[in-house]
Amino acid sequence: QVQLVESGGGLVQAGGSLRLSCAASGIIFRINTMGWYRQAPGKQRELVATISSSGSANYADSVKGRFTISRDNGRNRSYLQMNSLKPEDTAVYYCNGNGRVGVDAYDYWGQGAQVTVSS
Repeated sequence: QVQLVESGGGLVQAGGSLRLSCAASGIIFRINTMGWYRQAPGKQRELVATISSSGSANYADSVKGRFTISRDNGRNRSYLQMNSLKPEDTAVYYCNGNGRVGVDAYDYWGQGAQVTVSS
């Protein structure tokens, strides 16, 4: 199994910054891509950003230019630097790790971290 634990959420004013961290432990070799997703009240979970093991990143249009995803493979961590935060960024942010070993696919989620942006 793989365990993912998020940290770094909180309350911030619009225009401010937060940095989320995700620590992975367990059978790490099952994970290739790490990502961040978010779910606002009454809405579906949506992709924020993903990053492959080689460092190739992908972002949702709504966060491009404001958020930066990174990872430290040696420490089994991923990060989401969030700048110029807006009230519409308020959501529970989930860390995700997924990969494939042979024919087996794996998909893991953290417990979520609340991010609240006040106007």
